[in-house]
This record gives sequence, C-alpha cells and structure tokens, in this order.
Amino acid sequence: MIKTGQKILLIISAVAIIVLLLIFRTGKAPLVRADSANVVVMNTIAKIIAVAPDEQTAQNAIEAAIKKIKHLENLFNRYDPNSQLSLVNRQADKEPVKIDKELFVILQRSIYYSKLTDGAFDITVGPLVDLWKKCAEANSMPTDEPLAQVKKRIGYDKILLDANQFTVRFAAEAMSLDLGAIAKGFVADRAIEEMKKAGALGGLVDLGGQIGCFGLTEKNGKWVIGVQNPSKLEAGQTILKLALSDSAAATSGDYRRHYKIGNKQFSHIFNPATEKSADTLSSVTIITSSGTAADALATAVSVMGAERGIELIEKLPNTEAIIIKSGNEEMLETSKAERFILR
Repeated sequence: MIKTGQKILLIISAVAIIVLLLIFRTGKAPLVRADSANVVVMNTIAKIIAVAPDEQTAQNAIEAAIKKIKHLENLFNRYDPNSQLSLVNRQADKEPVKIDKELFVILQRSIYYSKLTDGAFDITVGPLVDLWKKCAEANSMPTDEPLAQVKKRIGYDKILLDANQFTVRFAAEAMSLDLGAIAKGFVADRAIEEMKKAGALGGLVDLGGQIGCFGLTEKNGKWVIGVQNPSKLEAGQTILKLALSDSAAATSGDYRRHYKIGNKQFSHIFNPATEKSADTLSSVTIITSSGTAADALATAVSVMGAERGIELIEKLPNTEAIIIKSGNEEMLETSKAERFILR
C-alpha cells in the first residue's frame, strides 16, 4: 500500500514532469518581466521594462540600459558645463574639437535629417532657443536686431565634421548646438542595444514619451502605448493607442513645453528659416524602426506643417505619422498608420 504522503509526492512529480514536457515540446520557457523604478534623466522621467528568461537577466538588462542613458546624457547635455557638447559649443568656433564617437555619430545623423527635411530639422537652433527663452523670462517679444544676429549663427551647413579625426568645427562664431530634438531617440536606440547584449528578449524604453521597443511582452503580445490628448493633459487622457513591436514612436508638440509672452503661448519648437515658433500642429507622432529617426522627424514635421510633413513621411519606407492640428484638433494619418492603431 502506498501511503498518503507518498501519493502526494508522486502527484507533484507527475505534474512537474508534465510541465517540463510541455515546455520541451513548445521550446518556450515562461518569460519574466522586470520594470525599473522611475529614473530622472535628460530632463525627463525614464521607465525601462525588460523581458528575459529569468529575473536576474531582466534586471541586468535594465541596469545596462540606465548606465548607457546616463553616459550619453553626460555627453549630450548642453546645459551641463562639463558635458562634451558644452565644450564643443564653447570652442568649436575657434578650433576643431575632438569628440567621443557617439557624439560624432549623432552629429552625423543630425546633418542627415537636416538635409532630408530641407532644414526643417536643425540642431544649430541653440541661439534661437536661448533668445526666445530670455524674451519669455522678460515677457517681451524678440525684436528684429537680435533675431538678425541669431540668423547668422544658424545653419546645419556650418557644422564641419572630420570623420578621420572625429572632430567638429563651426564655420561661424558663437554657434550653439542643441540636441533636444534628436537625443532622446538616439539614446533610446542605444539603450535597447545594451538590453539585447545583456540577454533581454524583449523590452521597452520610455524617455518621457520617446518610446523604443523590441521583441514581445512576457505574454507574447505587442507593446501598447498611448498618445496623449493635447487638450486633456490634466485628465491624463489618451487620444489613441498604438500596438508596437521592434519599433519606435516619438511625439512632438506644444502642449507640454512652451513659452508664454503676454497672453500668447509659443511652441518650444522653432522654424530655423523664419525664426518663429512652429504652432500650426498641436501634436505629431512618428512611428518607424529607429528612435533617432522618429525623434528628428517628429520635430521636422512640426516645423513643416501637415501638408508638407505628410508628403515627406509618405516617401519614407516603414515610417508613418499621426498628426493633430492646433485649434480644431483634426487628426490626420499617413496611408499605413492604421495598422499600428488600436481602435
């Protein structure tokens, strides 16, 4: 006779064997998800999610991503006097400045997107951003004379790169680069690379709304993100949801960051050609395979406006746009954006 205790052990063993056989047959062990705490970086809050075969691997992937993000922040932050970009802004109008490879690469990519968008995207707008910020603090509109002086210092063609020496030089005095419209996307891409190296099978990097994701969730589903309703921020409402995998999404708009002069609100995104804020579009979301591209193109389309912006995005492979106009909140989509939208 088999005793009760022995029967229980046999049942447990049998169940364990069945589970192992099921895993063996499917070739898939249960995946583990780990979420980071909120991390304050790049003047925003970052959130990292990793999916891996085990908890330790998932945590290692998160740590690798955060380490990379902080490293790149130390290179790219123009408001940090000790950053490499600040050094470039101080000295590159006097002599070539040797820089880290990753800073060099983001400058190369910035010039590429400037050419692609006919200058709608341009990282040399630093002096223009500074002027508008100063005017907002003084509650007075910028006048013609300072705008004319700033115009001499703007233009991506004034960035001179030497790929052999990894140096950058400015062709005009007092130039200032601002990577705010591309850095988060670039950093998210690099963070994802580190997560993959650490063994993550899936994951999501959220840098203040700049999203990059790869693989699937722990339940083998797509990553679902929300696009905020610009007119209902206080309520935290989303205007639509997107289902993504191995994709990036970036949203630019005037609804969170802006300047106020008198009773009028001005977007923090500026048109380098007119030196005025871009205010015809309330929100631009770009979905594509690269965070770098999504970030840069979201800003470019905000500057170009709906018609020209959609015309550009329709020409680019694997790239879609969702645009919300200012005022009437009309929503426009590129031809294949629907496949990402959850209705």
